[in-house]
Amino acid sequence: MPDDVAAARAAAEEESAFLHPPVDPDTTAAYGDHPDQVIDFYAPRAERGPGGPAPLVVVLHGGAWRAPHDRRHVSPFAAFLAGRGFGVALVEYRRGTEGDAALAGRWPDTFDDVAAALDALPALARQALPQTDPRRTVVTGHSAGGHLALWAAARHVLPAGAPWRLDGAPQLRGVVALAPIADFTVAEKLDVCGNAALQLLGGDELFAERQPYADPALLLPTGIATTLVQGRADLDVPQAVAEAYADAAAKAGEVVGLTLLEDVGHFPLIDPAADACAVVAEEIAQLAW
Repeated sequence: MPDDVAAARAAAEEESAFLHPPVDPDTTAAYGDHPDQVIDFYAPRAERGPGGPAPLVVVLHGGAWRAPHDRRHVSPFAAFLAGRGFGVALVEYRRGTEGDAALAGRWPDTFDDVAAALDALPALARQALPQTDPRRTVVTGHSAGGHLALWAAARHVLPAGAPWRLDGAPQLRGVVALAPIADFTVAEKLDVCGNAALQLLGGDELFAERQPYADPALLLPTGIATTLVQGRADLDVPQAVAEAYADAAAKAGEVVGLTLLEDVGHFPLIDPAADACAVVAEEIAQLAW
């Protein structure tokens, strides 16, 4: 496909995903004192599966870990999942860089927040979504949020002394990472999202030092069921990034699912109007029930 045609299609996909108005949650709870340390909860709107309490899906939004992109842009996706019978917890976290919100992420704040949100989630969900079963929790995330979903499931294999390390594996049914920035070495070679991974870790001088604490491709095996969903036509986070993570997992002795969608770019995965979004919901269901 010619470059200009591919770019035009990608732009149309992005426009479609962002046309949906934000959907207000049923309730919001704080997991810390900062305004960004909140979780929006969406109650399941339908019954599905073998009955009993609904699974809980944790959603971590993307946006290259940069401040201008908050959770509201994936609230239609959260509502879509609620309509499929899931309880949904949409997590906000600190983004941008102190003094320059256009840069990607905050070290260590972004990681502090994701760890704190997941640690607080069982108690908060019992209050906000009593009709869900936290024992059937699946974490999903898109793009930079896909990275955070993979990272959240790997906290028990972080280097010794890491402040976010868990003594045992987190109680998750699985992870469904959507076009994730899953391998920082490959992402940087491809200049994914304008070197966002490099910025997240503090630049050239700190990248190698911090990478073992943050790069999912270096935090394997996790022992947690993991599926990546990737559009073959993704220009933002190319297929090679997901494939590199799957290859790293295989070398570590772990099988990771990789669902590749033809003629799909970056944003249809979170666009309720796109067929790809229904595929994502099915992948989550496969792990949740």
